[in-house]
Amino acid sequence: MPRVLVTGATGYIGGRLVLVLEAAGVRLRCLARQPAALASRVSPTTEVVAGDLFDPASLDRALAGIDVAYYLVHSMGAHGDYLEKDRVAARNLGDAARRAGIQRIVYLGGLATGDEPLSRHLKSRIETGQVLRESGVPVVEFRASVVIGSGSLSFELIRALVERLPLMICPRWVSTLAQPIGIDDVLAYLAAALQLPDGESRTFEIGGADQASYGDVMREYARQRGLKRVMISVPLLTPRLSSLWLGLVTPVYARVGRALIEGLKNRSVVTDPTALAAFPIRPIGLREAIGRAIRYEDRAFALTRWSDARSSGGATAPPADARFGGRLIDRRQVHVAVDADRAFVPIAKIGGNQGWYSATWLWRIRGAMDLLMGGVGMRRGRRDPNAPEVGDTLDFWRVEVYEPGRRLRLAAEMKLPGRAWLEFEVVPEGGGTLVHQTAVFEPAGLFGLLYWYVLLPVHAVIFGGMLREIGRRARAGRE
Repeated sequence: MPRVLVTGATGYIGGRLVLVLEAAGVRLRCLARQPAALASRVSPTTEVVAGDLFDPASLDRALAGIDVAYYLVHSMGAHGDYLEKDRVAARNLGDAARRAGIQRIVYLGGLATGDEPLSRHLKSRIETGQVLRESGVPVVEFRASVVIGSGSLSFELIRALVERLPLMICPRWVSTLAQPIGIDDVLAYLAAALQLPDGESRTFEIGGADQASYGDVMREYARQRGLKRVMISVPLLTPRLSSLWLGLVTPVYARVGRALIEGLKNRSVVTDPTALAAFPIRPIGLREAIGRAIRYEDRAFALTRWSDARSSGGATAPPADARFGGRLIDRRQVHVAVDADRAFVPIAKIGGNQGWYSATWLWRIRGAMDLLMGGVGMRRGRRDPNAPEVGDTLDFWRVEVYEPGRRLRLAAEMKLPGRAWLEFEVVPEGGGTLVHQTAVFEPAGLFGLLYWYVLLPVHAVIFGGMLREIGRRARAGRE
């Protein structure tokens, strides 16, 4: 069994691949900029090492004794020139792999066919594979069409559009032909690359059993969800205007949406069937892939943590208003110079008679409004003032996850135009502890979106003040 390094283990594909490889008994090592945040989510047999693709010395340490390296990162979400960031990161990994005597690099890129000029995003995906091959290390490159799975960027874009818009104005890219592939099939191909015989670099085009336009994907999603949607084609809608619109009604930032839309002009269908001959994998069709994505949506939400995914070229700290799939996120963090157990004490005691540490009057108003709407309000309190248990009620929340000294996640039970969660996590860092606070909202329709954005100023007061008080109480050792 080869010794394997996975880069991008906190991302969508990488996070799921780690689980697949662990289940197969692979000797695994993961590269992470914040090892403590990842170490708690992998098997005890998986090694997590500190490293950064922009720090060559850290890559030499991470690749020592490794046989195969998975390259599953990109910088599209970062500010600045992400093409150059991708070049540098791939060159650093390739050079370090050559110095370490790595047998193979496995890379997942994008599929584009036809004569249309490549978009910047697809150009970067193709160029990254070329840069890795220039290292002299054999590279197995998979070029994938649209990935269908809850949490995948392309699918969540489509899902949000169909769920929230009964009438859709469809620009030209909606009719572009693709070959959507289910996430489970992508993972199967990536894992099977370990079984290929050693040799020269190879490139495989991978797609599902069906060719379909993006409009077809949206219509099939609507059919399975029992939604009636009207789609009107228009000849002109620039990528910039489309991206701004997507930024309002989907989980995609405008700058990321623009990069995606520019790439949707390129057909992505399999023209070389070599993958079907080289691997014992027969990808499922569009209908089944969408069905699986819908059925396993909440499981996928739990498997790939919304608070951990970052662009390889982004800052260490994620933005306060990040997004995961169809969910909107307000994420904040504070560093306290105490150990993790002490930092977690005020988190374990939150709610009930202790209150929510900030803007108590706003919480009471929200509870009163909930009662008027037929909800549970704030009257339930909490069972134990010191330590909750999974399933406990906590005012108008319910404890969904409780890991003493590390993590608390609450699911909202108040009346909302959608679903909501509030999570706290403590991670040792720099001689102290990072306290992460993440509020997550999954809006139901346009009213749900309006609810979130209207309340953004209130969130700033409530969530910002709550985290500051948690940090202050942790430092003071108050109970």
